[in-house]
Amino acid sequence: MPVSPSLTDALGHALADKRLDILRQIGECGSISQAARAVGVSYKAAWQAVDTLTNLAGTPLVDRAVGGAGGGGAQLTEAGHQLLAAADAMAQARGAVLSRWQATPHAGPALARLAVRTSMRNQLPCVVERLVVRGQIVEVLLRLGADGEGASALASRITRESAELLGLQPGVTVQALCKATAVRVERGGRLASAAASEADAAAIDAPGTHRLQARATRVVRGDSGDEVSAALVGGLQMVGFAAPGSGLRAGSPVVLVVEENAVALALAEV
Repeated sequence: MPVSPSLTDALGHALADKRLDILRQIGECGSISQAARAVGVSYKAAWQAVDTLTNLAGTPLVDRAVGGAGGGGAQLTEAGHQLLAAADAMAQARGAVLSRWQATPHAGPALARLAVRTSMRNQLPCVVERLVVRGQIVEVLLRLGADGEGASALASRITRESAELLGLQPGVTVQALCKATAVRVERGGRLASAAASEADAAAIDAPGTHRLQARATRVVRGDSGDEVSAALVGGLQMVGFAAPGSGLRAGSPVVLVVEENAVALALAEV
């Protein structure tokens, strides 16, 4: 079965990645909560897995019906089935390559370390719009979305050498990575609906800081801060933290404050 180009970023995850395991379990049992129990993660982590893979794939992988103590029903979309089929095929191919090279003194360990997974929960596909060189630092201006046509903009500050080694230039598709703890969530106003207003949703509030308009989708209260999952204009999901007792709830308009120094860039090769 042919794989949609929009799924290639999500396929960068190894078969052993629990996010793909969760997707498999959803397909088998039809429930996010049951999938979480089967894989051995929390219900919240299962939701995050679906959000992350959906961000990377650029298309819905799960149809969800929110509800009750059981967590509601869920089923894979056609894209979700395609992703799992492609992941299985890639795992077989990867296994064949590793079995051939794992006994060599240098290639085996290097190949194993290339399959790195990250703790950064915010993994957002975007396209490089422009590079601004400031001495040894390069400000990489990004447009969120795999096709670069989203309404939200972001930026990352990296070294000149890193930009050169990654081969960054306008039009290159990258992944923007950011820790959830580096995203500050504030209460927002009404989401803009006009296209021009949407383009201003990521206006820079201070040098090196971006404010992204979004709407909360899940809020988990905590003594050290309320963890907020939010949907950006265009549909991508991000996670950040608001002050304890923020009063935010699902549906609340919010602003995600992100500093450019907190955004790392990665290239996915499949």
